[in-house]
Amino acid sequence: MFISALIGAVMALGQAPFGLWPLALVALVMAAILLEVSGTTRRAAWFGWAFGGGYFGVSLSWIVEPFLVDIARHGWMAPFALFFMAGGLALFWAAAFGLARWLGGQRLAALALVVTLPALELLRAYVFTGFPWAMPAYIWVGLAPMQLVALIGPHGLNMLTVLMTAGVWGMSGINRYCAVVLGVLAWGTAPVLAMFPVLPASQASIESVTLRLLQPNAPQHQKWDPDWVPVFFEQNLRFTAELGADGSRPDVIIWPETAVPTSRLMKDEYVIELVRDAAQGVPVIFGIGHQRDGGFYNSIAVMDRWGTLTQTYDKMHLVPFGEYVPFGDVMARFGIYGLAANQGFGFTPGQERQLLDLGDAGQILPLICYEAVFPQDVNAAPDGADWILHLTNDAWFGSVSGPWQHLVQAQFRAVEQGRPLVRTANTGVTAVIDAHGVIQAQIPFETAGYLDADLPTETVDTLYRQTGDWPIIAILWLLGCALTLSRHQSGKGD
Repeated sequence: MFISALIGAVMALGQAPFGLWPLALVALVMAAILLEVSGTTRRAAWFGWAFGGGYFGVSLSWIVEPFLVDIARHGWMAPFALFFMAGGLALFWAAAFGLARWLGGQRLAALALVVTLPALELLRAYVFTGFPWAMPAYIWVGLAPMQLVALIGPHGLNMLTVLMTAGVWGMSGINRYCAVVLGVLAWGTAPVLAMFPVLPASQASIESVTLRLLQPNAPQHQKWDPDWVPVFFEQNLRFTAELGADGSRPDVIIWPETAVPTSRLMKDEYVIELVRDAAQGVPVIFGIGHQRDGGFYNSIAVMDRWGTLTQTYDKMHLVPFGEYVPFGDVMARFGIYGLAANQGFGFTPGQERQLLDLGDAGQILPLICYEAVFPQDVNAAPDGADWILHLTNDAWFGSVSGPWQHLVQAQFRAVEQGRPLVRTANTGVTAVIDAHGVIQAQIPFETAGYLDADLPTETVDTLYRQTGDWPIIAILWLLGCALTLSRHQSGKGD
């Protein structure tokens, strides 16, 4: 068990900020070896749980950071949060390893893992509102295989990653010649196939747009402090008002998540006038938490060049136990509220995923913080976006791994959709990402400042945008049926 957990921890080093992807691949092979020698289905499931526990314990270690913002109230929850999060997500991997052993026996267990682990990872992305953070596919950020998500999506790349490691190892125990062929196909064709999403690239229908991205660098323990709120707001106003290096003004100014300090968006005319005057005729997009119609929303608002609020988008996919608490009425009796719900309110989810029309600056798909984690949600948005806008406040995640892993997921969303992605973050990482997931410009992490950058105009019409996860679901289902039939015909079990 300890060895399994250690191997899982080593695999986690493939995730950002470490990026040691060769170690992750070696760890997957070692996990396949442990699976083959596990002896029984139950023992394989325990190996899988320990392996997953080590993996998620390291890759999600940032989960303790939100509880340390207010140590007196929430600090005691931090170790429990990490243990239950890592242990709970590891149950998916326990099921994957147990099923692989049950379906494949000792001889085919590693090959069965090529089906069961991606299948359970896909399930992890959907059940209980989903949490597909730290998927194995993310080790490929910045490398050629990342481009494959434009064709097969992140879950297809999960499957390919397991095929390249556990699958090749499992085949080597059956037929070395077939293992060589499988290895050549998996390792040799992935970089070649990854080039295909690049070929149909085209120019967006919009002209060149210069964006100004603001990063106030407000630490979470100060962000809502009454003494510091006006300091950060005035800093954002100053960044908004400044001229560019050549004396010009940007075409659009973008503030990060919940950057405007008002709880009544449409009624606080004084705050809106301050933003309008600082913008000097430039449209402004900003994040705001505000009350409306009896609810409290985490929103993006668009102010046009005349200072009129023209459009809003309300965050739909909220963070459980962060922005709302399941069975909140009951939990509130025990003093348990969402960590990010300002003034004790639980946020209300938005009702419609929509595009925002910026006129000459194009149509944008808005995402707020956590929403960039879910490829299926982004894929379900209306067609017609010229670029993706991601406002976030990653001060919650600390400074070691959380913000960098969040950035990686944003890069993958850009490749999947074939659209540039612009990311404005309170403490970082604020960046402009092109349609191939390459960071074109960024502000240093935990640095107050702003960035004037041109919006990338190249776009790609991706297959994943058209099909979503359905092809990989069908493939996994067919392979699962084949394994089940094979087990039934062999009449063998543990």
